[in-house]
Amino acid sequence: MLYNIFISSPLEQFEVSPLFSMNAPVLGNFNLSLTNLGLYTFITMFLVLSLHFVGNNSFSLIPSKWSVALESAYASVHSIVRDQIGAANEIYTPFIYSLFFFILFANLNGNIPYGFTITTSVMVSIGMSVLIFLGVTTLGLSKHGVHFFAFFVPSGTPLALVPALVLIELISYLARAVSLGVRLFSNMVAGHTLMKILSTFLAQLFTTSILVAVVTLIPFAIFVALIGLEIAVSVIQAYVFCVLTSSYIKDRIELH
Repeated sequence: MLYNIFISSPLEQFEVSPLFSMNAPVLGNFNLSLTNLGLYTFITMFLVLSLHFVGNNSFSLIPSKWSVALESAYASVHSIVRDQIGAANEIYTPFIYSLFFFILFANLNGNIPYGFTITTSVMVSIGMSVLIFLGVTTLGLSKHGVHFFAFFVPSGTPLALVPALVLIELISYLARAVSLGVRLFSNMVAGHTLMKILSTFLAQLFTTSILVAVVTLIPFAIFVALIGLEIAVSVIQAYVFCVLTSSYIKDRIELH
């Protein structure tokens, strides 16, 4: 019986399934549904807003622990923007700050048992990556105009090599549209898949016999350490995503 409960595909946890669905004879066959992806997106937004509401220090002389934590997080994000984009472009700090907390909470939600990690959805990860790519491209075009296309022709390139290098640079540039999302998606999927496989294996060992269960405490301790590592990866991936986004913005501003 326990075997049937715990054994399932490690990829099953990434499936988007409807939690609520309603059909209405409006505008044809209109269907309104709420999936686990949509639910955890709302939960992520709610947690981010709640944290900032709790950490609000507008009505208190002495800052709370939540307020100090948020100020530290803001200082870290601000340093990313200042170091990557430049002190003259701190206008992008709110965007990077919001992006960091959204990805952070989206990743951390998946570390809760029976939770769902929305960043393991291709639609979310690649979608954010493509939107950021379109945004920074629009930024470059609006700032530099036609001169923006000089980005695809390295300076000092012989005329005969221009077509080949332009093609290579264009492919490399278009790859950025998905590279951010693929990096986030692959790291989160790989970590959660490993956790699923190990937890299933340990669950079987714990239910085999008392002697085996006692011996299994050793690999279980390693598993707990891996959980801590996965939480750290959730934070690191949010940080890396924001650092790379900032570098993309800088490249479009300075055409590097």
